[in-house]
Amino acid sequence: MALSCDAIIFDLDGVLVDSDAVITRRWKRWAEERGIPFEEVEAVQTGRPAIEVIEEVAPHLDPEAEIDRLGDEMAADTEGVEAFDGAKALLDRLPEDRWAIATSGRHRTATARMAHVGLPEPEVFVTADDVEQGKPAPEPYQQAATGLGIDPGRCVVLEDAPAGVASARRAGASVLGVATSTSPNALAAATAVIPEVGALDIHLDDEGLRVGWPPREMGQETAA
Repeated sequence: MALSCDAIIFDLDGVLVDSDAVITRRWKRWAEERGIPFEEVEAVQTGRPAIEVIEEVAPHLDPEAEIDRLGDEMAADTEGVEAFDGAKALLDRLPEDRWAIATSGRHRTATARMAHVGLPEPEVFVTADDVEQGKPAPEPYQQAATGLGIDPGRCVVLEDAPAGVASARRAGASVLGVATSTSPNALAAATAVIPEVGALDIHLDDEGLRVGWPPREMGQETAA
């Protein structure tokens, strides 16, 4: 199976970088210190800006103060953070003007994780600090496509979270779900679901990028 496009836009955590351990660790500590059941946080945090999660589960707290402290802790904690197999090789093969990152993380956290695992930073790098409305709103992927100078409809997005899949679809992009942090069924709104970025086979020719993956990967495909 394959999709043709002009550019690829990656989510970061859960797609290029495995940071699940630190994200869970830091959210658990934050919830415990605030007397909030972690289950409430866990139910809404995947793929969304942290400040929106705080506003939802703890409306009595000052979200700006909370996100500053939590953001500092997230950026400083890189224990267990690793790049997914094949992530660096994939990025190294792509021309700089053909890929971007749109993450719900803050800029200092995202850059700290990428530096820790040795991934290159893209020319177009959209973080929670750059948007008014985070995922599942379309703004992050619309902004990334605009930065590349490419129509969102000619972009393929790689996402591991339902909120991110919804964001990319609303922006008009095709989406490949990456089932690292959520089940394939939770990513059913994606065009197809793959296990990780290492499953992709990408070629650049005169017509653009061709993004391929093994047929019936993860036993899941849906209509675009």
